[in-house]
Amino acid sequence: MRGSAILLMVLLVCGAAVAAVWRGWIEVPNAYNPWAPLDIRAEPNFLTPYKLSRVRNDPQLCEQALSTSSLQFSRQADSNPSAACPLQNAVRVQGGDVALSNSFLASCRLAVAYALFDVHTLQPAAQAVFGQKVARIDHLGSFACRNVYNRSEGRLSQHATADALDIAGFRLADGRRISVVADWNDAGDKGRFLRQVRDGACRNFNTVLGPDYNAAHRNHFHLDMGRWSVCR
Repeated sequence: MRGSAILLMVLLVCGAAVAAVWRGWIEVPNAYNPWAPLDIRAEPNFLTPYKLSRVRNDPQLCEQALSTSSLQFSRQADSNPSAACPLQNAVRVQGGDVALSNSFLASCRLAVAYALFDVHTLQPAAQAVFGQKVARIDHLGSFACRNVYNRSEGRLSQHATADALDIAGFRLADGRRISVVADWNDAGDKGRFLRQVRDGACRNFNTVLGPDYNAAHRNHFHLDMGRWSVCR
């Protein structure tokens, strides 16, 4: 009985603290306030996945998060709900501090995760291995209204909701090119860099698939925001 009373008291205190933070009665640093907008420049912590989930259906929160990044983007009109693969709360990512081989369509969640990936995974890996930044990303596309592996039947791919991006390679500031298909098995810096990028991306995206997963991914990293947590 005494244990139950203590547990109830703890729950009440925790609930009161949460309510006080939510109402602004207690000031908490934004990094540890679950209701503060996600700041892409801030070091990710245990609240980052929750804050990222909140931007999915909230265009205003999406723009607040993206405004803390270097991304150049334009908001896209929502698709007709009757479309085969309707898009809502989507943006077109056009580049930023890092150039792109082409602009790409992204769900808000994917765009924010991509920005986090650039700041907290990609550039630190490039600096650690090469002592310089990545200047450009070469990708194979994002939105595609299709099933997984382009099958005629089965479940829709994460690409069908603009929740996935396929990255084929990188270009460093000095012009060097690093290709997933050509350099994944490299025993030197290029291979080490690609493995650091793959491993770090698993902290930014829900699913990361590369050459170790299967032959279909031998030439790119597939990054998506689906429900499954896979790092291969």
